[in-house]
Amino acid sequence: MAPTLTHHLTLKPGTAWSDAWQRCLAVAPEAFHDDRVRNLWAARWQSDGRALSATSPVDGSPIAGPPRLDGATAQQAVRACLDEHRAWRHVPLAERKARVTATLDALTEHRELLALLLVWEIGKPWRLAQADVDRAIDGVRWYVDGVEPMLEGRTPLSGPVSNIASWNYPMSVLVHAMLVQALAGNAVIAKAPTDGGVACLTLACALAVREGIPVTLVSGSGGELSEALVRSPEIGCVSFVGGRDTGAGIATAVADLGKRHILEQEGLNTWGVWNYSDWPALTAVIPKLFDYGKQRCTAYPRFVVQRSLFADFLAAYLPAVRSIRLGHPLAVQLPEDPLPELDFGPLINAAKAKELDDQVSEAIDRGAVPLHQGTLADGLFLPGQDTSAYLPPVTLLAPPPSSPLHHAEPFGPVDTIVLVDTEAELLAAMNASNGALVATLSTDDPATYARLSPQIRAFKVGHGKPRSRGDRDELFGGFGHSWRGAFVGGELLVRAVTDGPPGERPPGNFPDYHLMP
Repeated sequence: MAPTLTHHLTLKPGTAWSDAWQRCLAVAPEAFHDDRVRNLWAARWQSDGRALSATSPVDGSPIAGPPRLDGATAQQAVRACLDEHRAWRHVPLAERKARVTATLDALTEHRELLALLLVWEIGKPWRLAQADVDRAIDGVRWYVDGVEPMLEGRTPLSGPVSNIASWNYPMSVLVHAMLVQALAGNAVIAKAPTDGGVACLTLACALAVREGIPVTLVSGSGGELSEALVRSPEIGCVSFVGGRDTGAGIATAVADLGKRHILEQEGLNTWGVWNYSDWPALTAVIPKLFDYGKQRCTAYPRFVVQRSLFADFLAAYLPAVRSIRLGHPLAVQLPEDPLPELDFGPLINAAKAKELDDQVSEAIDRGAVPLHQGTLADGLFLPGQDTSAYLPPVTLLAPPPSSPLHHAEPFGPVDTIVLVDTEAELLAAMNASNGALVATLSTDDPATYARLSPQIRAFKVGHGKPRSRGDRDELFGGFGHSWRGAFVGGELLVRAVTDGPPGERPPGNFPDYHLMP
């Protein structure tokens, strides 16, 4: 028998950061200059701000960092955005639709470059990076096709919409929201996430502003820019996606000012297992729950399992979690090979990987039982590459109450399992974080699901299947501390960023009322 030939992995030709950067310089030279990106305000690309150094989570190599503005310059940008807003709100809807459609066509033309930037900047595997771009484009096209009845009897806000979003979904969450807000007649301003995605956002905004969309894109620290982007009287609405600590500060500010707001915050999304037997279905779904290393607001990091089913649960769960594929998103054996099919690549940075690894070690020291601990030796990596931002899957039984893994979303590939004996314990464990965005209950009996699911404090509850943020007409929000302000999705996104009849109470979670759609 002939010996088996093995090959070191190599970077797929044409996918290096330098390749992506040169393509950016060629496509949008007004937005990219030498080795830095520019801020966009007052309808011009500006070479201001202090450009920070940055590294790719993929391999620790240098990439373009955000050009951070100071608060005073951000305030100028907000005032200029208000001027754009006052003009744009009077542009006829037909013209707004035409310009947004032209932007979508341009994004489609440069789809692969946008996806490649997402790989290098935030570590998304190729399949998921493309999906992020596609969901943005397809989602906004749905609004373009059906926005007329959504805007019936409604007008743009008095000022622009300020967007402050996390780094994990620059296209399908942030760019999607910005284009729908503009379609509804608002100028939009966005703060580039500090942790990654600035080049992808810069390219998307360059393509939008070329078509006459009133976009402002600035970089800077949240603390430095919040006075301008949250508290400025010019701002008509604040849209935030991120953690509870930052969100709580913004919530206090907008409540004091009586300002329109959409604040999507994290919660501990849970998956309950009670009187259940369809274990092959659970095995099939487990790898999908690890997409992008669970670095998303609708990830499921906590399983709440009936104690009598624990052995069956493990028999279904462990083979699935052992099949998880991670590694360098652009590593191939041969130049002509397709890019690898991975469940996830790196976490957003090495500091996050270390933080989670330390939390896992501490939880084990305090009594958590490690049921599965993957190893990077099973991953796909280039010879000698930096792997400090990578963390293999980990599963812990019964994290101690003193551990952050007991009560908070890890935002990484760490699952925790809690065992319960009664329905009351099941519900208490599934509601551990006082509100969540999604949850799932796996149970064989539809009547049991119908009885228990309304008591789970999540905006969306699936029956044996994961729930997601959703697209097109699917609504989205949260219960408890996971959401503050107006709900979004479908027509609610348009309603949240427009004014309706006097006295209208939008569906949402507000300090003085909670109204479901």
